[in-house]
Amino acid sequence: MDGVVNLGPLALATDRLLAVALLIGFMFAMDRILPREGASAVPATGLAIVGGLIAARIAYVAQHGDAFAHDWWSSLAFWQGGFSAWAGLIVAAAILAWRMRPVAAMGKGLATVAVFGAVWFAASALLRPDPRPLPDLPQLERLGGSPVTPEDLTGQPFVVNLWATWCPPCRRELPMLADMAATSDIPILLINQGEEPRAIQDYLLANRVSPAAVVLDRSSAMMRALENTALPATLFVDESGQVVATHVGEISRAAMTAQMDELRGE
Repeated sequence: MDGVVNLGPLALATDRLLAVALLIGFMFAMDRILPREGASAVPATGLAIVGGLIAARIAYVAQHGDAFAHDWWSSLAFWQGGFSAWAGLIVAAAILAWRMRPVAAMGKGLATVAVFGAVWFAASALLRPDPRPLPDLPQLERLGGSPVTPEDLTGQPFVVNLWATWCPPCRRELPMLADMAATSDIPILLINQGEEPRAIQDYLLANRVSPAAVVLDRSSAMMRALENTALPATLFVDESGQVVATHVGEISRAAMTAQMDELRGE
């Protein structure tokens, strides 16, 4: 599946791998460059990274305040993703300007931030998957037994989420997704992978999750068609049947809202 690197049984999102690689590269570059200027890179670099990440998360939460208002505690779930790169870079640069001396060291530190920031934006654009057709939907059915056919979704955008009851991040995001599905003008299909209806019904009942949007894929055909080895996975499909965005791993309400707004053309 595009946007994912498979390492054996692990599936890692390329954007997160890129972010980790650039943070490590930034620390290495600062450690190599700044001692030549008679400055210690470790305290300033550490403060810049921590301060930049905190600022990036705060800015993202503020930008999507309506989504986080449903559950402010979810703003601490940074592993779901959701950072403002511009805010992080500006704050990191400000911290370096404040902490680094002499002036030559500060200049090189700020230049390093600018270079790695530019690499992030350029690489993010290059790694963004091109829209691709959604594979033909396998035989799907709702918990009540009624079939879900491609004709039900023709000519409109929709969202597909692949999940299972044994998957911890799936269990965390499922109540939020079911809640959004109940009120969304864009269909959200919560497609369970490979489990029996009775087990799914028991789980939903025990956790007070609405079954209305839950769909069964008894043979896990969607995972095979998408060449996806990880759950959960969320795909955003436009009205022409093209997958325009993919999110692997636990997704936040803010990320769901932002991507669905793009599907609406907002």
